[in-house]
Amino acid sequence: MFDITFASLTAFIITVLGIPSSIRVAEMKNLFDEPEARKSHSTSIPRLGGLSIFAGTLFSFAFWSAGYNYQSFPYLVAALLIMFFIGLKDDIVTLTASKKFVGQLLASFVIVFFGQIRITSLYGMFGVYDIPVYASIPFSIFTIIVITNAYNLIDGIDGLAAGIGAIASFTFGLWFYNYDQIPLCILSFGLFSSLLAFLIYNFEPARIFMGDTGSLIVGFILSILAINFVELSFNALPYSFPFRSSPAMAIAILIIPLTDTLRVFILRVIRKKSPFTADRNHLHHLLMDLGLSHRETSLILFSVNFIFIILALSLRNISSLVLLILEVVLAIFFSAIPFYIKTLSHSAKDNPVDFKGL
Repeated sequence: MFDITFASLTAFIITVLGIPSSIRVAEMKNLFDEPEARKSHSTSIPRLGGLSIFAGTLFSFAFWSAGYNYQSFPYLVAALLIMFFIGLKDDIVTLTASKKFVGQLLASFVIVFFGQIRITSLYGMFGVYDIPVYASIPFSIFTIIVITNAYNLIDGIDGLAAGIGAIASFTFGLWFYNYDQIPLCILSFGLFSSLLAFLIYNFEPARIFMGDTGSLIVGFILSILAINFVELSFNALPYSFPFRSSPAMAIAILIIPLTDTLRVFILRVIRKKSPFTADRNHLHHLLMDLGLSHRETSLILFSVNFIFIILALSLRNISSLVLLILEVVLAIFFSAIPFYIKTLSHSAKDNPVDFKGL
């Protein structure tokens, strides 16, 4: 408990003290996220917040987990460094999507092949149990890239990505603590504390964005935590919270980025557009189009995330497939509400009621 507490404090202090310097550097070098039609901010905002998140999380993890035998540590650090430089270069000069993908692929390969952090079983979901190594490696790499980019795509309004990341990392941290997985617990709470410190500057009105440096790092770490959560739920000793449905539970923890990205990609394909074409169809855009502020939109999505986590936690002993189906149905329901309200609003404007003729 001592190491976890001090790791959290270390990450928070480094991040909260580092962000003002990041803001000054961004202002000096003119590294701003400029407003445009698709974006939700109306002023130029510095975009180097990820530097402090990376520094706070990595330093606290490296320093306070040093006394534990965590064999994947060097490969995790190597993979994070790859992601860091990809994000930093994209924030400074803008990288093509193909170059970012190659970098993500390399980082994912390092952690899966060398670090041995991979999905070895679906534990009965879709009738699949053990996954052979030749399938486990590409499937794990695919999972990491999906979660990383899904998280990157929700970084669209003040406070949302940091808040969702904080909720997810805190939830994973509690579970790792309960199962005595201290290095992973330190990583989880270090990330949580860094994001909490970042939120001081990023919640509406935002003074800095995390940029791709931050979103790629945070998304990558969350994918690593999710894979470890699924694997350890079935292999660890059954303490207080065994999870029969850990794959579905991991999805519930990351429900906002995963379902929103899937929904947006499906809509783009239906409209015969590239799934990677930027638009304003994300859930946070729909909520803001209803007149909600950045703060209100973020708080609503935080609440929805909590609802899914509590639901999955209370139903943790049912079949993973049943829980997944329930999550999908509820996710479709929640995401349809703002779209339905927006449609009704447009319909009312196009067909106003003539009260004078009544």
